[in-house]
Amino acid sequence: MEWYDFGLDGFDALRIIISCAVFYFGIIVVVRLFGQRTLTSLSSFDLAGIIALGAIVGRSILGNTPTLVAGVLAVGTLLVLQAVTGRARRNARIEGIVNSPAIVLVADGEFLTDTMARAHVDRVEIISKLRMSGIRAMSEVACVILEPTGQISVIRHGAPIDEALLHGVVGADRVPRDDVR
Repeated sequence: MEWYDFGLDGFDALRIIISCAVFYFGIIVVVRLFGQRTLTSLSSFDLAGIIALGAIVGRSILGNTPTLVAGVLAVGTLLVLQAVTGRARRNARIEGIVNSPAIVLVADGEFLTDTMARAHVDRVEIISKLRMSGIRAMSEVACVILEPTGQISVIRHGAPIDEALLHGVVGADRVPRDDVR
């Protein structure tokens, strides 16, 4: 019995693998270009767009008549790409390509509009996160950092921040020195 009996020949298998790789790395490039907030905190509108995008990508990868074997091959290829990328991220150079760095968005209660624009984060998102963190006044804020995961961290004035926690953070030099030890 050949793969073709399951609706897949060698050419189709190769097409699926190449399509998966192109879309996978394409998504990495898009997230790097548009910032790590691209896929976090999705509104219902964003979620609808992601679902539609997933359907288009899936059809593009699997072709006109998806088969079980084609689906298994596509999922397997994506899992292998994820594992290879995860292993490659242990290399600092590749990690810098795949992951966005952490970025200071607010320092000493002041919005850093230049880094906010670079990270594609607006005041509304930051203010919402400040409220969720129990901040009552901007004077309480030592810094707000957009993490590589797309999450936002809020650090209050008070106890100094260990310098090691700010290592590699874009804009760390703008955090008040009184708040860093």
